[in-house]
Amino acid sequence: MTQLDMRPPAGDTVRGVAAQGDNHGVRTKGLGGNSVGLLGSAVIGISTVAPVYCLTSTLGSTAGEVGLQMPAVFLAGFLPMLLVAFAYRELNKAMPDCGTSFTWTVKAFGPRLGWMCGWGLVIATIIVLSNLAGVATSYFWLLAGEITNNASVAALDGNKAVHIVTCLSLIAAATAISYRGMTATKGVQYALVGLQLLVLAVFVGMALSKAGSLPTSVDFSWSWMNPFAVQSFAAFTAGLSLSIFMYWGWDACLTANEETTGSTKTPGRAALIAMVVLVGSYLATGIAAQMAVGSGDTGLGLANPDTSDNVFAALAGPVMGPALGILLFVAVLASAAASLQTTFIPVARTVLAMSTYEALPASYARVHPRFKTPGKATVIAGVATGLFYTVMTLVSEHVLVDTIYALGLMICFYYALTAFACVWYFRRELTGSFRDLVFKGLFPLVGGLLLTAVFGKTLYDMWDPAYGSGSAVFGVGSVFVIGVGLLLLGLVIMLVMQRRSPDFFRGLVLTKETPSLVVQD
Repeated sequence: MTQLDMRPPAGDTVRGVAAQGDNHGVRTKGLGGNSVGLLGSAVIGISTVAPVYCLTSTLGSTAGEVGLQMPAVFLAGFLPMLLVAFAYRELNKAMPDCGTSFTWTVKAFGPRLGWMCGWGLVIATIIVLSNLAGVATSYFWLLAGEITNNASVAALDGNKAVHIVTCLSLIAAATAISYRGMTATKGVQYALVGLQLLVLAVFVGMALSKAGSLPTSVDFSWSWMNPFAVQSFAAFTAGLSLSIFMYWGWDACLTANEETTGSTKTPGRAALIAMVVLVGSYLATGIAAQMAVGSGDTGLGLANPDTSDNVFAALAGPVMGPALGILLFVAVLASAAASLQTTFIPVARTVLAMSTYEALPASYARVHPRFKTPGKATVIAGVATGLFYTVMTLVSEHVLVDTIYALGLMICFYYALTAFACVWYFRRELTGSFRDLVFKGLFPLVGGLLLTAVFGKTLYDMWDPAYGSGSAVFGVGSVFVIGVGLLLLGLVIMLVMQRRSPDFFRGLVLTKETPSLVVQD
């Protein structure tokens, strides 16, 4: 019969640890096992994505790029994410390791591509954490102003010093909570995710009821679901890049795999559940918002440049009224705060894995003896987030906006590499069954190619200073400078680590591996 044989060549060991065999060279890291079940894992994925935060910060920008075709772009962004999710599921079944993209890409392509893939995940997470903290800060003061009915309190968010101090305080609090472990705020996470989805449902219902009664309302049309109706390919890819950002974070389910009950199957199932919940929420909210206020650039229109970066702040009163409108402020604050805490999971555990396999300094591999968390990696992630946000805020508000546009580049980079890693790693299994051909080969390959196409087109468009905030550095778009600059920074750090940790880069710590189908009698 045909059976998978993962046995290593005789004597294939690395530094006293089996390099292959049943554990595929994966090392245990001391994390708290069996801390999270299927529901908890799905909640982590949804919470990390932060649907209400994503919608308020991206609905307007997406409408500005693609107009009424926004729902079609949401669906288009969902497709590559869904296909890549199958790659994550299959790789996790074979190697449940908290390093996820980093570990799997090393096993498929070797240490250098794997290191850069890990860097893409880490830097993308730092950017998201900083923006989450910024949105949470803004809504903290907006909510305080609404509750006290005092415009001067809400205006404190405009004071740069107050804003930065509040933001750093929120980052410090989220870091401390994440430091204490996966189960420290499990009940709170359930409540915050439930609150987000409930308030979104109320908003959708009330927006549909207001459709036709507000000055910029438009009637629903099935043409909204047609991506080919977007006015230009450049506009489509810009909207698609924003849409992909809106789904980013579902893979947090996988980075918690070593702490999840049923680590080989549960994280993958949780990721797919999270994706379905997200696409449903985005489509319902996008359609309802467009019917209520349209996608124009005047008045309440979603693409109005004065309100497009914070849509719910502008729509809370007109759509939900002054009383219920406060709920929308609460939901955005809850969304950003919850995600701020759970988003530390992927970055800290990726750094932990990279350190464990000697791709980063050994000190980051320390796990807290009581909380069973990557303590130092979590703290360093918090410090890096605070520094990044402070510097970007002091340099320019436009630069901060451009980091969101640059984020799509990072996401496409490491997701596409992971998808291709799945195809290459399982290449000898693809003819074993139709299921293997589809889920380990075809779906990941198509997902990776789609994300690569978006990466290439976005990179080309980013060169134009008009992309993003419209700012430029020596005539080159600042989004291009930020995106490419951060990737090049990773390359420089990798070259430094190559001198400090030659064994990893020689493939002596985490080795390339290809499963093979062996015919046995």
